[in-house]
Amino acid sequence: MCLAIPARIVEFDPHEPALAKVDVAGVRRMVNISLLAEAGLAQGDWVLVHVGFAMSKISEAAAAEQLRMLESLGEDRQAAEEVRGYGFAEPPADGDDRR
Repeated sequence: MCLAIPARIVEFDPHEPALAKVDVAGVRRMVNISLLAEAGLAQGDWVLVHVGFAMSKISEAAAAEQLRMLESLGEDRQAAEEVRGYGFAEPPADGDDRR
């Protein structure tokens, strides 16, 4: 069971400032970043995600180490599967304001 998964921010939802799309081993999902509103997040930053919420900002080196640890424990695939289950809405397609 993973407590927190390192994820890289790939884009922010222009319609919902509390959401950002992150990448975990090629799996991209929306997560809630509202707990880190004061952290000054930017595209490319790494965060630790737990049940769909970014809990803390971490360095790229720390993310790499955490990913290596998950892989050595055999939990890297489980982490990717966990990310697949996050339920925050995807941003609407360009020009589409519907959710």
